[in-house]
Formats: sequence, C-alpha cells, structure tokens
Amino acid sequence: MIVEYIRYRIAPEDATEFEAAYARASVPLSAAPECVDYELSRCVEDPGAYILRIGWTSADAHMQGFRRGEHFPAFFAEIKPYVQQIEEMRHYERTDVRGAGSSVPTMYEWAGGAEAFERLTEVFYANVLKDELLFPLFEHMAPDHPKWVAIWLSEVFRGPERYSAERGGYHHMVRQHLGRAIAEPQRRRWVSLLMDAADEVGLPDDPEFRAAFASYIEWGTRIALANSQPDASPPLEAPMPHWGWGVAPPA
Repeated sequence: MIVEYIRYRIAPEDATEFEAAYARASVPLSAAPECVDYELSRCVEDPGAYILRIGWTSADAHMQGFRRGEHFPAFFAEIKPYVQQIEEMRHYERTDVRGAGSSVPTMYEWAGGAEAFERLTEVFYANVLKDELLFPLFEHMAPDHPKWVAIWLSEVFRGPERYSAERGGYHHMVRQHLGRAIAEPQRRRWVSLLMDAADEVGLPDDPEFRAAFASYIEWGTRIALANSQPDASPPLEAPMPHWGWGVAPPA
C-alpha cells in the first residue's frame, strides 16, 4: 500500500464548496478498485490548510490504473477547480512504525457522525413509504420525521444530546408508539429495511459495528412493539438509552 498526501491552500470563502466538491468526488474515488481509503482533513490552527490522504494499492495503481481508468474523469471534474491550490502532492511508503492508542471511538463517530445517520434515515423512510406492509404505519408521517429519527439514533450511539435538548428525550419517543398496534411482521420488515438502508448508504460493515448496531435496532424495535399494544402501559419517563460496543443499557 502507498499513501498519497496532497496539501491544499484554500481561501476561506471557497472552503465550503471545496469540501462539497470532494464529497462529490469521493463517490467515484470510492468506486475505484485501486483506492484503499481516503480522508480530507482541515488544519485547526490554519483553517486554510487542508491535507487529503489517499491510500492506494500501489503507486502504479494510482498513476496508471486510476488515472487511466473509468472513474478518474468524474473524480477530476469535481476537483479540477482546485488543482492550482495544491502546494504539495507526494506518495509515501508506510514503515513498520505504527500502532493504535487506547482511545475507543463512539459508535456515532465510527458510523460517520450526524451526516451518516441523516443519509440512513432519508433512504430508509423513502423505502418505508414504498413498502405495503409499513406504509399504513407511516402514511401520515411528518416531513421532518426522518431528521428526528437520525437525531435520536445519533444520541443513542453517543453523539450530541440534541434529541433530549430539543425534543424531550425518551418520554417523547415512547409516546410516538402508544396505541399504534405494531405487528411483529411490521417490526421485522422495519428492521430488514433499515439494515438494507445501512448497506445502501455505506454505514461501516465491520462485524463489531454491525453487531452492536443490530443489537440496538432489535432491542429498540421490540420495546416499540410492546409499547404500541392496546393494553400496554409503559413507563413514560425513563433515561435516554445509550449504546456502545456490545453493551446493552440497563433495563
């Protein structure tokens, strides 16, 4: 593996569009078999300085395979306006000096933050409205419902506590399910479509993340199913659930 580093100098007024251009360029970059991974970072002390790191299977794979391949034109079309702002572009070989610290990222961070959960719920609820089994439950869904579910999931997985601050936390969510009479086949379809959406939007697919993610979705949907039954009387006040790597919240 070869690591390419590209240093950019971007004017403050161009920073938003520069990052948006690379977000678009990341689509063909991700599709290129020569690309291992990539990351765009912005300097904290000097916000006009950016570093793009791209891992390639080899230098030749980058220079010959990618640049002459089918994905390069779409990639270059997005970043072309910023080529003149490149200060340095070089390939580096990795050495044996590397390792990991003891810090463990939250599931929110590992997933990709708020944007990842927003993409997830947008795709998911678009599919829900096309599903004959789930449509009756969501046909009157508010336009901002996907956004609030993304904010809920973000907080559950140890992201910003926006659902608690702006929506009221657990007591608001539990009230959304009262009297809905969710059936088990609907719960299972909900889970299935959400997992499909996770694949579609590119949520991390490593076993550790997916196992912990799936465990919350199973737990949460079973709680919602029980709370939605006509004879249910769930507690309306409870702590906000928080989920970690293989850790279930207290009952």
